[in-house]
Amino acid sequence: MDTEPATHRVPTRRDCLKYGGAAVGGGLLAGCTGKGESGNGTNGSTGTTGRANSYSVAMAPVGDVEFESVPKTWIANNGSWADMGIALGREPPKGLWRPNRYHTHVYDDIPGIDVHWKDLDQLWGKSLSKERFYELGADVHVFDPVFVLSRSKWKQADLDEIRENVGPVLGNSIYSHAFQWHDHRYYSLYEAFRKLAQVFGAEQRYRAFEQLHDEVVGRVRERLPPKSERPSVAILLVSSNEPEKFYPYPINEGTSYKQWRDLGATSALKEAGIEDYYVSGGTIDYETVVEADPDALLMWDGGGRFERMSREEFQDTLVSFMQNHDVASQLTAVENGDVYRGAGIYQGPIINLAWTERGAWQLYPDEFDRDEQLFDRQRVADIVAGNVSP
Repeated sequence: MDTEPATHRVPTRRDCLKYGGAAVGGGLLAGCTGKGESGNGTNGSTGTTGRANSYSVAMAPVGDVEFESVPKTWIANNGSWADMGIALGREPPKGLWRPNRYHTHVYDDIPGIDVHWKDLDQLWGKSLSKERFYELGADVHVFDPVFVLSRSKWKQADLDEIRENVGPVLGNSIYSHAFQWHDHRYYSLYEAFRKLAQVFGAEQRYRAFEQLHDEVVGRVRERLPPKSERPSVAILLVSSNEPEKFYPYPINEGTSYKQWRDLGATSALKEAGIEDYYVSGGTIDYETVVEADPDALLMWDGGGRFERMSREEFQDTLVSFMQNHDVASQLTAVENGDVYRGAGIYQGPIINLAWTERGAWQLYPDEFDRDEQLFDRQRVADIVAGNVSP
């Protein structure tokens, strides 16, 4: 099972050189020429361009992107960027590749945020439709253009057409560092968040979230047990409630795993030498998981099904099946009741706070009580509403 649209063609350095005049010169794939980025402002990130009220934002792999005014409408490829936009006080994106993977249920606990993934357009069905981009007419398109070239039938000319006729393109696939096609710079969650804040002219909200994040993670880390007592985990993606095969995701530096890194968890899959699904394209079985034998199992599914389940529903379906399975029942995590909803692939700053809190409850029940809120919901709501100090 692929958690994103199927792979077609991976762009090579030859492609980047081939499109050098139109793509690199035009700014769309400037990142193909190197790992860094350039710009007119501080640290090559943003600056004026000589036109009144215009500004530019630089981000790999695109490079400098000029804006004549702050975008009002937008689309994004996934829930990571969508959550960043909501955190910055923007309207939801008009569409996402797969809206059902945007975990908007997290907002149910945040006053004043009313966003639901079902209200967003699905942009990627059997293919990626250029016509839909024209119909939506977004002011900016937040996605990694190299992802589109490597995972769809689009060519460079298609990207150029959308950029020139509809609106600029910028973005980066930051959720995993295992992609074979991703040879441009990666960004951390908050580095990417800062870039989007520059696009939307919402740096004050960004700084307020950064402060809140640092406070929450700092307090959580102070309460973690010694490293020798922290659990090993395995993140496994399944396609049913009664799985026999698993898509393995060893923890790496991508944003999908941020909360688990912050919580000091070690990757049992990595220690066992099991390759990331994005690398191998293959699955593993229960016998392989038993060999790795993690202290905790963190379960993903491609469509956000587990995240929309209650804790009790999850226990009554997948966990119950594993407890009664001849091989799965041998796992330490199953024996000890440490099989959990592992959150999901996409997270921005708000979702990350919620998943860090839940992860702390799951992995460290002796240190964190489930009735304890580890971040202030009202403070999040205030930042989103713009009630922040300069």
